[in-house]
Amino acid sequence: MGQVKGSILIIDDNEKILASLKMILQSEFAKVETLKNPNQINHILGKDSFDVILLDMNFAAGVNTGNEGIFWLNEIIKIDSEAIVVMITAYGDIDLAVKAMKLGATDFILKPWDNQKLIATLKTACKLRLSRLEVQNLKKKEKYLNEHIETRYSKIIGTSQVMQQVMSTIDKIASTEANVLILGENGTGKELIAREIHNRSSRKNELFVTLDMASLSETLFEGELFGYKKGAFTDAKEDRIGRIESASGGTLFLDEIGNLNMSLQSKLLTVLQNREIIPIGSNNPVPIDIRLISATNLEVGKLISTGRFREDLLYRINTITIEAPPLRKRGEDIIILAEHFLNRFARKYGRQTPILSKQAADKLLKYRWPGNVRELEHVIEKTIILTEGNTLQYSDFNFLSFDEDNTTNDSFNLEDVEKTTISKVLKQANGNISHAAEILGISRKTLYVKIVKYGL
Repeated sequence: MGQVKGSILIIDDNEKILASLKMILQSEFAKVETLKNPNQINHILGKDSFDVILLDMNFAAGVNTGNEGIFWLNEIIKIDSEAIVVMITAYGDIDLAVKAMKLGATDFILKPWDNQKLIATLKTACKLRLSRLEVQNLKKKEKYLNEHIETRYSKIIGTSQVMQQVMSTIDKIASTEANVLILGENGTGKELIAREIHNRSSRKNELFVTLDMASLSETLFEGELFGYKKGAFTDAKEDRIGRIESASGGTLFLDEIGNLNMSLQSKLLTVLQNREIIPIGSNNPVPIDIRLISATNLEVGKLISTGRFREDLLYRINTITIEAPPLRKRGEDIIILAEHFLNRFARKYGRQTPILSKQAADKLLKYRWPGNVRELEHVIEKTIILTEGNTLQYSDFNFLSFDEDNTTNDSFNLEDVEKTTISKVLKQANGNISHAAEILGISRKTLYVKIVKYGL
């Protein structure tokens, strides 16, 4: 049958039996460990896991009740509810072995055993363990989906030349496994681009998992990305699957990766190099298979030159670069998007979809949209709520920072653009950080960090 990738733990107080079983099994399985003292079960299972545990029914000298085996079976199941335990028993203890199976054992073998039957039983048990772990992983992913269920995302909308270039790049790279870095201001639709890549890839039927890197503190980073085992720390009440493991088989989208500090960059690089993660509280690496898409609104070259971003990490995440154009560069897409949002919010608020007057449309085209598509969406929703007519007029759209004579003064420094944008949006939001963060499409915490950074 050949060696299988399975690990076996044999627990028996008879050293001769341990030696005999190890000699028989070590050529058939990837790892075979033995344990003479069952009092060490908790210790060995705390630092390692096994596909199958071969457990004797009797340990105390001269005692053949089988109660010892039942006791240790229960202890093993307490540690790992999905453990595969095969009992070793004498012919006269078959009733006890059946009792053990009712209590959670998978199978039993009789002394003296037939070597080929023993090997076949353990290989079948290994396959069962693999199936259980796959089901367990699916349940964890389902739980993740239920906890992080997201609203339905729109398709990318627009026919401008700059968006046609973006879509052309997506067409070329979606079917590959290339890692992608998406650059662009806040609110330009970087996540929509990432989702479009995923939806056109061979991974489209698997998970698309997102994580805002700027929202994570160093203390939360490992638990959120790598997951943890029950009891790993005070609040770890149960096993939790991390974002990276959840995305295995699918796509992981890391937003605002430019805000990640150097220590966390190093940990992320290790994961990408080794293609495995180790949950907190575990010593067992978990292999991962992800396609990575990252995004940032910062100038990565400047971050590297100032020592704020690892160049080797950039090489890992930046096989292909896509630039998400700001809304002010998309021309008539502004009107197309506005009409899309008008339809959506009219349905949401149960009213007839209004149309844009020529003057209103011209005003939307002249505005610089510092918050990009996210701001346009917010403005349209607010207008739908506050207006009653079937035609939207110039005066129905009020922008505190609107200046018709200043529509082409573009800065090409991303940090300057970001500072200017945040300043304008804060004015528009009358200093309300929550409202400004909503317009910009970032978290309140992220906006506060940027306000401090730029001294606004």
